[in-house]
Amino acid sequence: MTRAGTARRLAAGAAYGGGGAGLAGAGLLGLLRLQARGARRRVEARTSKQDPPSGDGVYGRGRGRAKPLVFTVLGDSSAVGLGVDRAADTPGVLLAAALAELAERPVRLVRVAVSGAESCELDPQVERALAEHPDVALIMIGANDVTTRTRPAVSVRHLADAVRRLREGGAEVVVGTCPDLGTVRPIGQPLRLLCRRWSRQLAAAQTIAVVEAGGRTVSLGSVLGPSFAQDRTLFSIDEFHPSAAGYAAAAAVILPALADAVGVWPARAEGRRRRRGAVRPVARAAARAAGRPGTEVRATEVRGSQTGPLGTWARLLRRRPTELPSPEELRAAHVPAGQSPPGA
Repeated sequence: MTRAGTARRLAAGAAYGGGGAGLAGAGLLGLLRLQARGARRRVEARTSKQDPPSGDGVYGRGRGRAKPLVFTVLGDSSAVGLGVDRAADTPGVLLAAALAELAERPVRLVRVAVSGAESCELDPQVERALAEHPDVALIMIGANDVTTRTRPAVSVRHLADAVRRLREGGAEVVVGTCPDLGTVRPIGQPLRLLCRRWSRQLAAAQTIAVVEAGGRTVSLGSVLGPSFAQDRTLFSIDEFHPSAAGYAAAAAVILPALADAVGVWPARAEGRRRRRGAVRPVARAAARAAGRPGTEVRATEVRGSQTGPLGTWARLLRRRPTELPSPEELRAAHVPAGQSPPGA
């Protein structure tokens, strides 16, 4: 079966992981379980027990009495920014400040993400986000679904429901798909190889579900893949969650999709030729994006139709990451939650 077919099958409802470990024998299955327990103990022993500050508030001064864009962040510890100590190093703050600069208007950040969350736990986060009437929402989730061996059919169904509800509430939605857990050093072989396979399969299935629900995705698997495997400074002390540099790398590739979703990505940044074949059926687009860093996938039309013989049409985009605000600029731009930006 092709990668696109596998992605479509997983998104549609097949069981997670198949019977590969069972076919390999009880000895290998026992080794995998032993490796999983050892990796979990090592990571948990070094993971911070306290989330970084949320950084909720208004970023950017804007012009005149411009109403702030409301930006909500949902998901798991990667959306929270676990692994860093300062709000300024979390993805929500980095993106809110950069988005404010591009939009030339204030951006109000509301983080509702919860460390340890799985896709099945998105519902209460969506409720909290909708109460803020967001203009744009970012969801980063999937790693915990892999580590708990949640069936992709279950995982992507909850994610698709979250995207659909946010879209119905008037928000644009960007999803950072499951990162590549095959780069996590505490996980030994052969479990690491399986984790890479599972991560990429889930990321592809997430892409199909999100695009068909009205959102767009950015592949984080390979952004936090080869670079993380080669540069250990991109990991925090627990060797599982990103460091400040790692979150900045992820935020830099998410920003273009986020800005484009609300119509503030500058046209001059699009000075590139679209490659032939950039428009594909969504399953093929998802399979390709899962292994390519920073690839954005969103729905599109071909000859006035959003669907073709193989399903929803999707466009793959590769945008250049942009520079993010410095910590000093973040401090200068931040108005804490509960206060109003100057001129508001």
